[in-house]
Amino acid sequence: MMTRLPRLAFAAALSVVAAPLCVLAAPEFSSARILEHTKILSSDEFEGRSPGSPGEDKTVAYLENEFKRLGLAPGNPDGTYIQHVPLVGITSQPSLEFTVNGQALPMTNINDYVATTSRVTPHLSAKDSEVVFVGYGVVAPEYGWDDFKDVDVRGKTVVMLINDPPVVDPATGQLDPKIFGGRAMTYYGRWTYKYEIAAAKGAAACLIVHETGPAAYPFAVVVGSRSRENFELRTPGGNAGRCALDGWLTLDAARRLFAATGHDFDTLKRAALSRDFQPVALGAKASFEIKNTLREVDSRNVLAKAEGADPKLRDEYVIYTSHWDHLGREPKLQGDQIYNGAVDNAAGVAVLLEIARGFAELPANERPKRSVLFLSVTAEEKGLLGSRYYAENPLYPLNKTLANINMDGANQYGPTSDMATVGFGASTLDDIGIAVAAEQGRTMEPEAHPERGSYYRSDHFEFARVGVPSYYPKHGRRYIGQPEDFADRVVADYIARDYHKVSDEVKPDWTFEGAAQDTAFLFEVGRRVANADRWPEWKPGNEFKARRDAMLGRTE
Repeated sequence: MMTRLPRLAFAAALSVVAAPLCVLAAPEFSSARILEHTKILSSDEFEGRSPGSPGEDKTVAYLENEFKRLGLAPGNPDGTYIQHVPLVGITSQPSLEFTVNGQALPMTNINDYVATTSRVTPHLSAKDSEVVFVGYGVVAPEYGWDDFKDVDVRGKTVVMLINDPPVVDPATGQLDPKIFGGRAMTYYGRWTYKYEIAAAKGAAACLIVHETGPAAYPFAVVVGSRSRENFELRTPGGNAGRCALDGWLTLDAARRLFAATGHDFDTLKRAALSRDFQPVALGAKASFEIKNTLREVDSRNVLAKAEGADPKLRDEYVIYTSHWDHLGREPKLQGDQIYNGAVDNAAGVAVLLEIARGFAELPANERPKRSVLFLSVTAEEKGLLGSRYYAENPLYPLNKTLANINMDGANQYGPTSDMATVGFGASTLDDIGIAVAAEQGRTMEPEAHPERGSYYRSDHFEFARVGVPSYYPKHGRRYIGQPEDFADRVVADYIARDYHKVSDEVKPDWTFEGAAQDTAFLFEVGRRVANADRWPEWKPGNEFKARRDAMLGRTE
Protein backbone atom coordinates (compact mmCIF):
# COMPACT_ATOMS: atom_id res chain seq x y z
CA MET A 1 0.00 0.00 0.00
CA MET A 2 1.23 3.51 -0.78
CA THR A 3 0.64 6.29 1.72
CA ARG A 4 0.71 9.71 0.12
CA LEU A 5 2.36 12.53 2.06
CA PRO A 6 1.59 15.12 3.08
CA ARG A 7 -1.37 17.03 1.65
CA LEU A 8 -4.27 14.78 2.57
CA ALA A 9 -2.01 12.06 3.87
CA PHE A 10 -4.35 10.45 6.31
CA ALA A 11 -7.71 12.13 5.75
CA ALA A 12 -9.36 8.97 4.48
CA ALA A 13 -7.92 6.79 7.23
CA LEU A 14 -8.73 9.28 9.96
CA SER A 15 -12.07 10.41 8.58
CA VAL A 16 -10.95 13.99 8.98
CA VAL A 17 -9.78 16.65 6.58
CA ALA A 18 -6.18 17.22 7.61
CA ALA A 19 -4.51 20.57 7.01
CA PRO A 20 -1.53 20.30 4.65
CA LEU A 21 1.68 19.35 6.40
CA CYS A 22 3.76 21.56 4.17
CA VAL A 23 3.43 23.55 0.97
CA LEU A 24 6.68 21.98 -0.27
CA ALA A 25 6.97 18.84 -2.39
CA ALA A 26 5.14 15.82 -0.99
CA PRO A 27 7.29 12.68 -0.97
CA GLU A 28 5.54 9.37 -1.17
CA PHE A 29 6.05 6.88 1.66
CA SER A 30 5.26 3.22 1.25
CA SER A 31 4.13 0.78 3.93
CA ALA A 32 5.02 -1.99 1.45
CA ARG A 33 8.66 -0.84 1.25
CA ILE A 34 8.88 -0.60 5.04
CA LEU A 35 7.51 -4.14 5.33
CA GLU A 36 9.91 -5.44 2.69
CA HIS A 37 12.98 -3.88 4.34
CA THR A 38 11.83 -5.33 7.67
CA LYS A 39 11.37 -8.80 6.19
CA ILE A 40 14.83 -8.76 4.64
CA LEU A 41 16.72 -7.41 7.65
CA SER A 42 14.95 -9.76 10.07
CA SER A 43 15.26 -12.84 7.87
CA ASP A 44 17.32 -15.82 9.01
CA GLU A 45 19.86 -14.91 6.33
CA PHE A 46 20.92 -11.93 8.48
CA GLU A 47 21.41 -14.18 11.53
CA GLY A 48 20.00 -11.73 14.06
CA ARG A 49 22.39 -8.90 13.12
CA SER A 50 24.81 -9.26 16.02
CA PRO A 51 27.92 -7.05 15.97
CA GLY A 52 31.03 -8.90 14.94
CA SER A 53 29.13 -11.65 13.12
CA PRO A 54 28.45 -12.51 9.47
CA GLY A 55 25.06 -10.93 10.13
CA GLU A 56 26.78 -7.58 10.67
CA ASP A 57 28.59 -7.88 7.34
CA LYS A 58 25.32 -8.58 5.52
CA THR A 59 23.47 -5.78 7.33
CA VAL A 60 26.16 -3.18 6.69
CA ALA A 61 26.35 -4.16 3.02
CA TYR A 62 22.58 -3.94 2.68
CA LEU A 63 22.40 -0.48 4.23
CA GLU A 64 25.34 0.82 2.24
CA ASN A 65 23.82 -0.46 -1.00
CA GLU A 66 20.44 1.09 -0.18
CA PHE A 67 21.99 4.48 0.55
CA LYS A 68 23.95 4.33 -2.70
CA ARG A 69 20.85 3.29 -4.64
CA LEU A 70 19.02 6.32 -3.28
CA GLY A 71 21.82 8.55 -4.55
CA LEU A 72 22.73 9.81 -1.09
CA ALA A 73 26.26 11.01 -0.44
CA PRO A 74 28.60 9.08 1.87
CA GLY A 75 28.01 10.19 5.45
CA ASN A 76 31.63 10.02 6.53
CA PRO A 77 33.79 12.97 5.42
CA ASP A 78 36.41 10.41 4.36
CA GLY A 79 34.16 9.51 1.44
CA THR A 80 32.71 6.27 2.86
CA TYR A 81 29.38 5.25 4.34
CA ILE A 82 31.12 3.76 7.38
CA GLN A 83 32.23 4.93 10.80
CA HIS A 84 34.36 2.22 12.38
CA VAL A 85 33.44 1.47 16.00
CA PRO A 86 36.14 -0.40 17.97
CA LEU A 87 34.52 -2.94 20.30
CA VAL A 88 35.69 -5.77 22.47
CA GLY A 89 33.49 -8.82 22.85
CA ILE A 90 33.32 -10.36 26.32
CA THR A 91 31.76 -13.78 26.86
CA SER A 92 31.60 -14.42 30.60
CA GLN A 93 31.32 -17.66 32.53
CA PRO A 94 30.41 -16.59 36.07
CA SER A 95 30.00 -18.41 39.35
CA LEU A 96 28.55 -16.85 42.50
CA GLU A 97 28.05 -18.09 46.02
CA PHE A 98 27.04 -16.45 49.28
CA THR A 99 28.10 -17.59 52.71
CA VAL A 100 25.97 -16.89 55.78
CA ASN A 101 27.23 -17.89 59.24
CA GLY A 102 29.67 -20.29 57.66
CA GLN A 103 26.95 -21.98 55.60
CA ALA A 104 27.07 -21.83 51.80
CA LEU A 105 24.12 -20.33 49.95
CA PRO A 106 24.91 -21.26 46.34
CA MET A 107 23.37 -19.43 43.40
CA THR A 108 22.67 -20.98 40.01
CA ASN A 109 23.58 -19.00 36.93
CA ILE A 110 20.53 -18.11 34.79
CA ASN A 111 18.01 -19.41 37.34
CA ASP A 112 19.06 -17.17 40.24
CA TYR A 113 21.29 -14.55 38.70
CA VAL A 114 22.95 -13.25 35.56
CA ALA A 115 26.40 -11.71 35.82
CA THR A 116 28.89 -10.15 33.44
CA THR A 117 31.85 -7.82 33.61
CA SER A 118 32.89 -4.73 31.69
CA ARG A 119 36.56 -5.30 32.49
CA VAL A 120 38.65 -6.48 29.57
CA THR A 121 40.56 -9.26 31.28
CA PRO A 122 40.47 -13.06 31.05
CA HIS A 123 39.81 -13.75 34.73
CA LEU A 124 38.35 -12.03 37.77
CA SER A 125 37.53 -13.30 41.23
CA ALA A 126 36.77 -12.22 44.76
CA LYS A 127 36.57 -14.14 48.01
CA ASP A 128 34.41 -13.29 51.01
CA SER A 129 33.32 -9.85 49.84
CA GLU A 130 31.00 -8.32 52.44
CA VAL A 131 27.43 -7.90 51.14
CA VAL A 132 25.75 -4.54 51.77
CA PHE A 133 22.20 -3.55 50.85
CA VAL A 134 22.26 0.06 49.63
CA GLY A 135 18.58 0.61 48.86
CA TYR A 136 18.16 2.08 45.40
CA GLY A 137 21.86 2.94 45.14
CA VAL A 138 21.14 6.58 44.38
CA VAL A 139 23.30 9.61 45.11
CA ALA A 140 21.29 12.65 44.00
CA PRO A 141 22.34 15.87 45.75
CA GLU A 142 19.63 17.89 43.99
CA TYR A 143 17.03 15.77 45.77
CA GLY A 144 18.93 15.58 49.06
CA TRP A 145 19.27 11.84 48.54
CA ASP A 146 22.24 9.60 49.36
CA ASP A 147 21.71 5.87 49.74
CA PHE A 148 25.37 5.25 50.59
CA LYS A 149 25.70 7.90 53.33
CA ASP A 150 29.30 7.61 54.57
CA VAL A 151 29.49 3.83 54.42
CA ASP A 152 32.68 2.56 52.80
CA VAL A 153 31.77 -0.11 50.23
CA ARG A 154 35.21 -0.47 48.66
CA GLY A 155 35.80 -4.12 47.83
CA LYS A 156 32.29 -5.04 48.94
CA THR A 157 29.29 -6.45 47.06
CA VAL A 158 26.41 -4.00 46.92
CA VAL A 159 22.82 -5.10 46.37
CA MET A 160 20.41 -2.51 44.92
CA LEU A 161 16.75 -2.20 44.05
CA ILE A 162 15.68 -1.44 40.51
CA ASN A 163 14.47 2.01 39.33
CA ASP A 164 14.16 5.29 41.25
CA PRO A 165 12.81 5.37 44.80
CA PRO A 166 9.01 5.73 44.31
CA VAL A 167 8.54 8.50 46.87
CA VAL A 168 4.92 9.27 47.73
CA ASP A 169 3.75 12.77 48.65
CA PRO A 170 1.86 12.28 51.94
CA ALA A 171 -0.43 15.20 51.12
CA THR A 172 -1.75 13.63 47.91
CA GLY A 173 -0.94 9.94 48.26
CA GLN A 174 0.58 10.11 44.77
CA LEU A 175 4.19 9.90 43.63
CA ASP A 176 5.88 13.20 44.41
CA PRO A 177 6.63 14.93 41.06
CA LYS A 178 9.34 17.01 42.73
CA ILE A 179 11.44 13.96 43.62
CA PHE A 180 12.92 11.75 40.88
CA GLY A 181 10.41 12.98 38.32
CA GLY A 182 7.41 11.55 40.11
CA ARG A 183 6.06 8.82 37.87
CA ALA A 184 8.74 9.34 35.25
CA MET A 185 12.04 7.54 35.73
CA THR A 186 15.18 9.63 35.90
CA TYR A 187 18.62 8.38 34.96
CA TYR A 188 19.14 7.46 38.62
CA GLY A 189 16.74 4.58 38.03
CA ARG A 190 18.52 3.21 34.99
CA TRP A 191 20.56 0.04 35.55
CA THR A 192 23.56 1.58 33.81
CA TYR A 193 23.63 4.35 36.43
CA LYS A 194 23.55 1.78 39.23
CA TYR A 195 26.62 0.01 37.88
CA GLU A 196 28.33 3.37 37.37
CA ILE A 197 27.74 4.60 40.93
CA ALA A 198 28.79 1.24 42.39
CA ALA A 199 32.06 1.48 40.47
CA ALA A 200 32.55 5.09 41.56
CA LYS A 201 32.18 3.96 45.17
CA GLY A 202 34.79 1.25 44.68
CA ALA A 203 32.51 -1.78 45.04
CA ALA A 204 33.81 -5.15 43.88
CA ALA A 205 30.39 -6.22 42.63
CA CYS A 206 26.94 -4.75 42.03
CA LEU A 207 23.79 -6.87 42.00
CA ILE A 208 20.43 -5.37 41.02
CA VAL A 209 17.28 -7.10 42.26
CA HIS A 210 15.06 -7.70 39.24
CA GLU A 211 11.32 -7.17 39.51
CA THR A 212 9.23 -7.55 36.37
CA GLY A 213 6.79 -4.71 37.08
CA PRO A 214 9.32 -1.93 37.71
CA ALA A 215 11.71 -3.26 35.05
CA ALA A 216 8.89 -3.45 32.47
CA TYR A 217 10.26 -6.76 31.19
CA PRO A 218 10.64 -10.28 32.62
CA PHE A 219 13.90 -11.77 33.88
CA ALA A 220 14.08 -13.80 30.68
CA VAL A 221 14.90 -10.58 28.85
CA VAL A 222 17.90 -10.04 31.13
CA VAL A 223 18.98 -13.61 30.52
CA GLY A 224 18.60 -13.27 26.76
CA SER A 225 20.58 -10.02 26.67
CA ARG A 226 23.31 -10.54 29.25
CA SER A 227 24.08 -14.28 29.24
CA ARG A 228 25.79 -14.16 25.85
CA GLU A 229 28.67 -12.25 24.33
CA ASN A 230 28.50 -8.66 25.50
CA PHE A 231 30.43 -5.73 24.15
CA GLU A 232 32.26 -2.67 25.38
CA LEU A 233 33.99 0.13 23.53
CA ARG A 234 37.72 -0.51 23.35
CA THR A 235 39.39 2.02 25.60
CA PRO A 236 42.83 2.41 27.19
CA GLY A 237 42.92 0.56 30.49
CA GLY A 238 40.21 -1.96 29.58
CA ASN A 239 37.61 -0.49 31.96
CA ALA A 240 39.74 -1.24 35.00
CA GLY A 241 37.71 1.25 37.04
CA ARG A 242 34.48 -0.71 36.67
CA CYS A 243 33.17 -3.26 39.16
CA ALA A 244 34.61 -6.71 38.69
CA LEU A 245 31.07 -8.09 38.49
CA ASP A 246 27.83 -6.46 37.33
CA GLY A 247 24.77 -8.62 37.74
CA TRP A 248 21.10 -9.15 38.41
CA LEU A 249 19.44 -11.27 41.08
CA THR A 250 15.99 -12.70 40.63
CA LEU A 251 13.49 -11.54 43.22
CA ASP A 252 13.27 -15.07 44.65
CA ALA A 253 17.06 -15.29 45.00
CA ALA A 254 17.16 -11.91 46.75
CA ARG A 255 14.44 -12.99 49.16
CA ARG A 256 16.37 -16.18 49.97
CA LEU A 257 19.56 -14.21 50.57
CA PHE A 258 17.87 -11.67 52.84
CA ALA A 259 15.97 -14.37 54.76
CA ALA A 260 19.13 -16.41 55.31
CA THR A 261 20.74 -13.38 56.97
CA GLY A 262 17.72 -12.76 59.22
CA HIS A 263 16.36 -9.81 57.23
CA ASP A 264 13.01 -9.35 55.56
CA PHE A 265 13.35 -8.13 51.98
CA ASP A 266 10.05 -6.25 51.94
CA THR A 267 10.83 -4.46 55.21
CA LEU A 268 14.18 -3.23 53.93
CA LYS A 269 12.63 -2.28 50.61
CA ARG A 270 10.15 -0.04 52.44
CA ALA A 271 12.94 1.46 54.53
CA ALA A 272 14.78 2.38 51.31
CA LEU A 273 11.96 4.81 50.42
CA SER A 274 13.24 7.30 52.98
CA ARG A 275 16.04 9.83 52.69
CA ASP A 276 17.09 8.62 56.14
CA PHE A 277 17.78 5.10 54.90
CA GLN A 278 21.10 3.71 56.07
CA PRO A 279 22.96 0.95 54.20
CA VAL A 280 22.54 -2.45 55.82
CA ALA A 281 25.38 -4.93 56.13
CA LEU A 282 23.49 -8.18 55.56
CA GLY A 283 25.94 -10.41 57.37
CA ALA A 284 26.71 -12.40 54.23
CA LYS A 285 29.88 -12.85 52.21
CA ALA A 286 29.96 -13.12 48.42
CA SER A 287 32.55 -15.11 46.50
CA PHE A 288 32.59 -15.02 42.72
CA GLU A 289 34.69 -15.90 39.74
CA ILE A 290 34.37 -14.82 36.12
CA LYS A 291 36.23 -16.43 33.24
CA ASN A 292 36.12 -14.33 30.08
CA THR A 293 36.64 -15.12 26.44
CA LEU A 294 37.72 -11.90 24.72
CA ARG A 295 37.86 -10.81 21.09
CA GLU A 296 38.37 -7.50 19.37
CA VAL A 297 35.65 -6.48 16.94
CA ASP A 298 35.73 -3.71 14.35
CA SER A 299 32.04 -2.92 14.18
CA ARG A 300 30.44 -0.23 12.04
CA ASN A 301 27.97 2.60 12.09
CA VAL A 302 26.49 3.15 8.63
CA LEU A 303 25.63 6.67 7.52
CA ALA A 304 24.60 8.71 4.49
CA LYS A 305 24.02 12.40 3.91
CA ALA A 306 21.58 14.59 2.06
CA GLU A 307 23.57 17.78 1.64
CA GLY A 308 21.85 21.05 2.48
CA ALA A 309 20.97 23.50 -0.27
CA ASP A 310 22.08 26.68 1.50
CA PRO A 311 25.87 27.22 1.17
CA LYS A 312 25.84 29.15 4.45
CA LEU A 313 23.92 26.50 6.41
CA ARG A 314 24.86 23.18 4.82
CA ASP A 315 27.58 22.62 7.43
CA GLU A 316 24.82 22.37 10.06
CA TYR A 317 23.10 19.02 10.60
CA VAL A 318 19.96 17.20 11.60
CA ILE A 319 20.69 13.55 12.45
CA TYR A 320 18.21 10.70 12.20
CA THR A 321 19.24 7.54 14.08
CA SER A 322 18.08 3.94 14.21
CA HIS A 323 20.11 0.97 15.43
CA TRP A 324 20.66 -1.91 13.03
CA ASP A 325 21.81 -4.54 15.54
CA HIS A 326 19.97 -7.21 17.48
CA LEU A 327 20.97 -10.25 19.56
CA GLY A 328 22.22 -12.57 16.86
CA ARG A 329 22.29 -16.36 17.10
CA GLU A 330 22.35 -18.52 20.23
CA PRO A 331 23.66 -22.03 19.43
CA LYS A 332 22.72 -23.32 22.90
CA LEU A 333 19.00 -23.02 22.11
CA GLN A 334 16.98 -25.99 20.93
CA GLY A 335 15.10 -25.37 17.69
CA ASP A 336 15.06 -21.75 16.55
CA GLN A 337 18.37 -20.14 17.46
CA ILE A 338 18.06 -16.76 15.72
CA TYR A 339 16.93 -13.60 17.46
CA ASN A 340 15.55 -12.00 14.28
CA GLY A 341 14.67 -8.63 15.85
CA ALA A 342 11.88 -7.70 13.45
CA VAL A 343 10.35 -5.00 15.64
CA ASP A 344 13.63 -4.39 17.44
CA ASN A 345 14.94 -2.94 15.25
CA ALA A 346 14.64 -4.03 11.63
CA ALA A 347 11.41 -2.04 11.50
CA GLY A 348 13.08 1.11 12.80
CA VAL A 349 15.84 0.80 10.21
CA ALA A 350 13.19 0.33 7.52
CA VAL A 351 11.62 3.62 8.57
CA LEU A 352 15.06 5.29 8.50
CA LEU A 353 15.55 4.08 4.93
CA GLU A 354 12.12 5.35 3.93
CA ILE A 355 12.83 8.78 5.44
CA ALA A 356 16.17 8.82 3.61
CA ARG A 357 14.28 8.03 0.39
CA GLY A 358 11.98 10.98 1.04
CA PHE A 359 14.86 13.42 1.32
CA ALA A 360 16.75 11.88 -1.60
CA GLU A 361 13.75 12.27 -3.92
CA LEU A 362 13.04 15.92 -3.15
CA PRO A 363 13.42 18.21 -6.16
CA ALA A 364 16.58 20.30 -6.06
CA ASN A 365 14.61 23.48 -5.35
CA GLU A 366 12.89 21.82 -2.35
CA ARG A 367 15.98 20.48 -0.62
CA PRO A 368 16.28 21.67 2.99
CA LYS A 369 18.75 24.41 3.83
CA ARG A 370 20.77 22.28 6.21
CA SER A 371 22.26 18.84 5.71
CA VAL A 372 20.48 15.74 6.96
CA LEU A 373 22.43 12.72 8.21
CA PHE A 374 20.96 9.20 8.28
CA LEU A 375 22.87 7.21 10.89
CA SER A 376 22.24 3.53 11.56
CA VAL A 377 24.25 2.58 14.61
CA THR A 378 25.70 -0.63 15.97
CA ALA A 379 25.53 -2.23 19.42
CA GLU A 380 22.47 -0.47 20.82
CA GLU A 381 21.50 -3.74 22.45
CA LYS A 382 24.90 -3.86 24.14
CA GLY A 383 24.54 -0.51 25.89
CA LEU A 384 24.00 2.14 23.19
CA LEU A 385 27.62 1.74 22.16
CA GLY A 386 27.40 2.81 18.51
CA SER A 387 25.57 6.03 19.31
CA ARG A 388 27.86 6.67 22.26
CA TYR A 389 30.87 6.28 20.00
CA TYR A 390 29.46 8.76 17.50
CA ALA A 391 28.55 11.23 20.26
CA GLU A 392 32.07 11.00 21.67
CA ASN A 393 33.73 10.92 18.23
CA PRO A 394 31.39 12.98 16.04
CA LEU A 395 32.07 13.15 12.33
CA TYR A 396 30.46 16.60 12.29
CA PRO A 397 30.76 19.08 15.15
CA LEU A 398 28.12 18.74 17.84
CA ASN A 399 27.93 22.52 18.07
CA LYS A 400 26.76 22.41 14.45
CA THR A 401 24.27 19.60 15.10
CA LEU A 402 20.78 20.99 15.61
CA ALA A 403 18.96 17.87 16.69
CA ASN A 404 18.80 14.10 16.81
CA ILE A 405 15.57 12.28 15.85
CA ASN A 406 15.53 8.62 16.83
CA MET A 407 13.52 5.60 15.68
CA ASP A 408 13.42 2.36 17.66
CA GLY A 409 10.66 0.07 16.43
CA ALA A 410 7.74 1.00 14.19
CA ASN A 411 3.96 0.78 14.17
CA GLN A 412 3.15 -2.48 12.44
CA TYR A 413 -0.54 -2.62 13.39
CA GLY A 414 -2.31 0.30 11.71
CA PRO A 415 -2.95 4.06 11.66
CA THR A 416 -3.58 5.94 14.89
CA SER A 417 -5.26 9.22 15.70
CA ASP A 418 -2.47 10.16 18.11
CA MET A 419 1.28 9.92 18.70
CA ALA A 420 3.41 9.78 21.83
CA THR A 421 6.69 11.43 22.79
CA VAL A 422 9.17 9.72 25.08
CA GLY A 423 10.48 12.39 27.45
CA PHE A 424 7.66 14.77 26.54
CA GLY A 425 8.42 18.40 27.39
CA ALA A 426 12.20 18.10 27.14
CA SER A 427 12.84 20.49 24.27
CA THR A 428 11.26 22.75 21.67
CA LEU A 429 11.33 19.78 19.29
CA ASP A 430 8.11 18.81 21.06
CA ASP A 431 6.49 22.03 19.85
CA ILE A 432 7.37 21.19 16.25
CA GLY A 433 6.07 17.67 16.71
CA ILE A 434 2.78 18.88 18.18
CA ALA A 435 2.25 21.16 15.17
CA VAL A 436 3.09 18.46 12.60
CA ALA A 437 0.87 15.90 14.32
CA ALA A 438 -2.00 18.38 14.33
CA GLU A 439 -1.59 18.90 10.59
CA GLN A 440 -1.99 15.15 10.20
CA GLY A 441 -5.21 15.35 12.20
CA ARG A 442 -3.54 13.73 15.19
CA THR A 443 -2.84 14.69 18.77
CA MET A 444 0.52 14.38 20.52
CA GLU A 445 0.55 12.79 23.97
CA PRO A 446 3.20 12.10 26.62
CA GLU A 447 4.39 8.50 26.71
CA ALA A 448 2.02 6.17 28.53
CA HIS A 449 4.62 4.64 30.86
CA PRO A 450 7.34 7.15 31.79
CA GLU A 451 8.23 4.96 34.76
CA ARG A 452 9.85 2.48 32.34
CA GLY A 453 12.67 4.89 31.63
CA SER A 454 12.47 4.62 27.86
CA TYR A 455 14.23 7.97 27.46
CA TYR A 456 17.42 6.31 28.70
CA ARG A 457 17.02 3.10 26.69
CA SER A 458 17.65 4.09 23.09
CA ASP A 459 20.20 5.91 20.99
CA HIS A 460 18.86 9.44 21.32
CA PHE A 461 20.02 9.37 24.95
CA GLU A 462 23.70 9.36 23.96
CA PHE A 463 23.14 12.55 21.95
CA ALA A 464 21.15 14.09 24.79
CA ARG A 465 23.78 13.36 27.40
CA VAL A 466 26.36 15.35 25.41
CA GLY A 467 23.86 18.20 25.01
CA VAL A 468 22.26 17.77 21.57
CA PRO A 469 18.45 18.24 21.70
CA SER A 470 17.09 14.77 21.06
CA TYR A 471 13.63 13.63 20.07
CA TYR A 472 12.10 10.17 20.43
CA PRO A 473 8.50 10.05 19.19
CA LYS A 474 6.62 6.76 19.17
CA HIS A 475 3.46 5.50 17.55
CA GLY A 476 0.18 6.35 19.23
CA ARG A 477 -2.25 4.30 21.26
CA ARG A 478 -5.60 5.13 19.69
CA TYR A 479 -5.76 2.75 16.74
CA ILE A 480 -8.37 3.69 14.20
CA GLY A 481 -11.15 1.12 14.03
CA GLN A 482 -9.81 -0.84 17.02
CA PRO A 483 -11.09 -1.17 20.61
CA GLU A 484 -9.84 1.33 23.18
CA ASP A 485 -7.61 -1.24 24.87
CA PHE A 486 -6.04 -2.49 21.62
CA ALA A 487 -2.69 -0.74 22.17
CA ASP A 488 -2.38 -1.99 25.74
CA ARG A 489 -3.05 -5.54 24.60
CA VAL A 490 -0.65 -5.64 21.66
CA VAL A 491 2.18 -3.93 23.57
CA ALA A 492 1.77 -6.24 26.58
CA ASP A 493 1.65 -9.25 24.28
CA TYR A 494 4.82 -8.16 22.47
CA ILE A 495 6.75 -7.62 25.71
CA ALA A 496 5.60 -10.95 27.16
CA ARG A 497 6.00 -13.08 24.03
CA ASP A 498 8.46 -11.49 21.62
CA TYR A 499 10.66 -8.80 23.17
CA HIS A 500 14.27 -10.00 22.96
CA LYS A 501 13.10 -13.48 22.02
CA VAL A 502 13.57 -15.60 18.91
CA SER A 503 9.87 -15.06 18.16
CA ASP A 504 10.38 -11.38 17.22
CA GLU A 505 9.67 -12.14 13.59
CA VAL A 506 7.41 -10.58 10.96
CA LYS A 507 3.80 -11.62 11.59
CA PRO A 508 1.18 -12.21 8.87
CA ASP A 509 -1.10 -9.41 10.09
CA TRP A 510 1.54 -6.65 9.97
CA THR A 511 0.69 -3.96 7.44
CA PHE A 512 2.99 -1.08 8.49
CA GLU A 513 0.33 1.39 7.39
CA GLY A 514 0.81 3.04 10.78
CA ALA A 515 4.56 3.08 10.21
CA ALA A 516 4.09 4.92 6.91
CA GLN A 517 1.90 7.41 8.74
CA ASP A 518 4.62 7.93 11.34
CA THR A 519 7.31 8.14 8.65
CA ALA A 520 5.46 11.11 7.21
CA PHE A 521 5.51 12.73 10.62
CA LEU A 522 9.20 12.05 11.24
CA PHE A 523 10.19 13.32 7.80
CA GLU A 524 8.31 16.57 8.24
CA VAL A 525 9.70 17.25 11.74
CA GLY A 526 13.24 16.82 10.44
CA ARG A 527 12.59 18.97 7.39
CA ARG A 528 11.23 21.79 9.50
CA VAL A 529 14.24 21.68 11.81
CA ALA A 530 16.56 21.69 8.80
CA ASN A 531 14.82 24.78 7.41
CA ALA A 532 14.06 26.66 10.62
CA ASP A 533 15.36 30.11 11.52
CA ARG A 534 15.87 29.05 15.14
CA TRP A 535 17.65 26.01 16.49
CA PRO A 536 15.82 23.59 18.81
CA GLU A 537 16.56 24.19 22.48
CA TRP A 538 16.24 22.27 25.71
CA LYS A 539 13.51 23.72 27.87
CA PRO A 540 14.41 25.43 31.17
CA GLY A 541 15.12 22.94 33.94
CA ASN A 542 16.05 20.10 31.61
CA GLU A 543 18.97 18.01 32.86
CA PHE A 544 20.88 18.40 29.56
CA LYS A 545 20.43 22.13 29.02
CA ALA A 546 23.64 23.18 30.79
CA ARG A 547 25.72 20.94 28.52
CA ARG A 548 24.19 22.47 25.41
CA ASP A 549 24.66 25.98 26.74
CA ALA A 550 28.32 25.26 27.46
CA MET A 551 28.78 23.69 24.02
CA LEU A 552 27.38 26.78 22.32
CA GLY A 553 29.22 29.22 24.59
CA ARG A 554 26.07 30.51 26.21
CA THR A 555 26.12 32.14 29.63
CA GLU A 556 23.21 32.84 31.94
